[in-house]
Amino acid sequence: MALPVLSSSAVKFRRVLAQFPQELSLAFAYGSGVFRQAGAPSGHGENNMLDFVFAVDDSVTWHMMNLLKNRSHYSFLKVFGPKQISSIQSYGAGIYYNTLVPCNGRMIKYGVISTDTLIDDLLHWKTLYVAGRLQKPVKILTQSENSRLQAALVSNLKSAVTAAFLMLPESFSEEDLYLQIAGLSYSGDFRMVIGEDRLKVQNIVKPNVPHFQKLYSNILQDCPQVVYKHHLGRLEASIDKSPEGQFAQLMALPRTLQQKITSLVNPPGKNRDVEEILLQVAHDPDCGFVVHQGISGIVRPSSIVQSAKTILSAG
Repeated sequence: MALPVLSSSAVKFRRVLAQFPQELSLAFAYGSGVFRQAGAPSGHGENNMLDFVFAVDDSVTWHMMNLLKNRSHYSFLKVFGPKQISSIQSYGAGIYYNTLVPCNGRMIKYGVISTDTLIDDLLHWKTLYVAGRLQKPVKILTQSENSRLQAALVSNLKSAVTAAFLMLPESFSEEDLYLQIAGLSYSGDFRMVIGEDRLKVQNIVKPNVPHFQKLYSNILQDCPQVVYKHHLGRLEASIDKSPEGQFAQLMALPRTLQQKITSLVNPPGKNRDVEEILLQVAHDPDCGFVVHQGISGIVRPSSIVQSAKTILSAG
């Protein structure tokens, strides 16, 4: 199943991409400059910074080519060369941002991540930094025929649905589901405490439900626990909250999240396997809260390191 590609015909995005080396396995735009957010004045998004992520197979080569083409985009770190920039990129969430870059009359910010690091995050939720971005609607600008990457993009969406099911009550609305999914990558993010709008998740979801539907419809239609009422235009879900049902969902979670849950529940000195611990969690009335804590444990450290790193890369 291919990941839905949202229309990318806008001339402004093609013009931006043309400014960069073209060796990209994936490029997408995201954020309030691309998708309207609730609470923003009409036309506000047209002046917002445009945010991009570029996945590249060889970070050193790509930065070398980009330094030749767009040296002014980089902070003082450019004097250290492409190898050092790629080394700094590997810390935290594995992404290097150039920010506040003037481009075609707009301010843009772009992050560079290696394809292998991205695939690892999509499959295993190692940091949930870029995987979290891709759980929400984005505008795909270019995507290579890399079958591993395509499969990982879909796997990430399936994992997001599974984690949301574990944290939601037995019955919920379609909007509840998208709010839970959109909030995954903000769990434990310290910026939500000191900087970001507390209503950010609601503001992302409410005006963009059709985009979430396009992103998740194939996965939800294949899910036996969900019924689409097409004539009513809404989703009805009844999730199996029995220990057996929750255990099956816990076993389907990405590896890093399973490990975080295990470290939360398993007392020090006890050497039990992951399956045994997840079975214990499946019987816990607070199973959803434990999953939430596990996700926070992934997001918090990567968000702190990434923000600290941006001080260097932004100069």
